[in-house]
Amino acid sequence: MEYQFIRDPISGFRIKISSEHAIIGRWLNEEIGKDKIAMVQALIASVSTSFEPVTLKGQEIDLILSKDEAIFEAHALHQDNEDILAYQDDELMLEENDLCSGCGFEDFIDLIDSWHEFTHSR
Repeated sequence: MEYQFIRDPISGFRIKISSEHAIIGRWLNEEIGKDKIAMVQALIASVSTSFEPVTLKGQEIDLILSKDEAIFEAHALHQDNEDILAYQDDELMLEENDLCSGCGFEDFIDLIDSWHEFTHSR
């Protein structure tokens, strides 16, 4: 997983990440930011000593974390067919490839540790 951290004077801290992991970047930028990183690190510690996966519900994206992997799912992925049919006349489609992604547990830990170091330096 390749990514780059950016310090933007207007929007603050941002991550640029590969397109197949775009939802992970959205989750980090929009759901976690700088303020909730300690909560994610505590979640990592609890999963490390547990056998059960843990879900962190976000406003738009959920994190499902286990000892093996981190899965990110957008709430739009679970829309009812009725909700989707409402937009059928507008010829809109639900792009599922940007709504779910994952990475290995160790890669996730590296990402979170690097993000913490980047957002809390200076």
